[in-house]
Amino acid sequence: MMLTIYLVLLLGIPSGVVVTALGALGHPSLMWGLVLLGWWAITRLQLPVSIGRTPISQPVRVAFVVFLVVVLLSFTAAMLRGQPDDQESPAVTALVRMLSWAGVLFVAIDGIRTVHSLARMARRIVIGAGLLAALGLAQFLTGSPLVDFFGSIPGLTAEGGLGERAGIVRSSGTAIHPLEYATALNAALPLVIAAALSRGFRSRQSGGNLAWWLPVCLIAVSALVSVSRSAIIGLALAVILMIPAVPARYRTIVIGAGVGVAFATFALMPGLLSTTVKLFSGAATDPSTQSRTNALERVPEFMSTSPVVGSGFGIFLPRYYIFDNQWVLIAIEVGILGLLAFAAFFVAGIWSALQSRRSTTPDVRLLGHALALSLFTIAILFAFFDGLSFPIAGGMLFLLAGLCGSVRAIVAAEAVSDVSPSARETPGVPVET
Repeated sequence: MMLTIYLVLLLGIPSGVVVTALGALGHPSLMWGLVLLGWWAITRLQLPVSIGRTPISQPVRVAFVVFLVVVLLSFTAAMLRGQPDDQESPAVTALVRMLSWAGVLFVAIDGIRTVHSLARMARRIVIGAGLLAALGLAQFLTGSPLVDFFGSIPGLTAEGGLGERAGIVRSSGTAIHPLEYATALNAALPLVIAAALSRGFRSRQSGGNLAWWLPVCLIAVSALVSVSRSAIIGLALAVILMIPAVPARYRTIVIGAGVGVAFATFALMPGLLSTTVKLFSGAATDPSTQSRTNALERVPEFMSTSPVVGSGFGIFLPRYYIFDNQWVLIAIEVGILGLLAFAAFFVAGIWSALQSRRSTTPDVRLLGHALALSLFTIAILFAFFDGLSFPIAGGMLFLLAGLCGSVRAIVAAEAVSDVSPSARETPGVPVET
């Protein structure tokens, strides 16, 4: 229930909505992440000491703690150097946001201890992503944000709105930016496809296979009408890399249906196909592409003052330069050590999810494969924008990474237990998804 509340706050409330009195720290998902961190810490302190039981190692947690330590070192060094007043507040906000994500990560790793709980959490992410895609398509068709009523609620402040490219509305759902929206959907897409493929991911009360293919179609159409290279690249990655998970007898049908959805989308929306083709054919001369490419030449300049631990996490403001690349921003703000630790975090999460191959349960293997692809997709999309600056993109990263860790724990428990998969448990926080 605790993680489900976080998911609802993350996807259901626009990322530009904050409690006015708290400013940048006032997004509900951020505050709930801090609650999760406190709940996790209290629960861990109350756990009885296990005698003769070897704890399951969690590389994803170790990698995150290392990254967090580097972030703290970078923050401390930056404060000791002295910073302008307008940079101290963003740095503190970034640090608090990281602690909030730590709560999400730790609860997901230690709180999900059974295959049933893992599948249930995955199913809720699928439903959330499907609803988010449906909202984005409604925005595209109506030209209205549809969620701007949050700004009229007393005590709340709302930012954001819909943008356009080539005269086409760029949907953003509840995200503050179309790339944040695309990242959330494409990161969830492998899980959505996995849910459609396997009945084990669905509750007994849920519909048949066709009903679970609907979110897949909604996300695919949302990516195609987004007028975004990043969204289409993320869609292609998720779909192509999930094809091996599709049973051979269904691959032709699934691929054919995908082509049919794309053809119908372009046929029903005149001008969309030509605009999409121009996005890629004119990429070399596109201002946004040139900006990202030219920005790489200035990276050594900004790293030169502190190449090891960086200039300070959250301190490099847009007024200095806009890189639109989270990996580059990590290198500048947290230095070479931070970049290596951040990369190790992704590698550890993907490796943990792929441990599902050792499982004897087909659903666990499929879910592990999907989670590994979700994390890989985020890693690629973070090269196109500063994802950790956006609540939904960052929140999805740490939630999915936590689920990757839970896969490793479940598979490890399965290897040493003769209990049925739905009842296997590993020591940790009470099962509350």
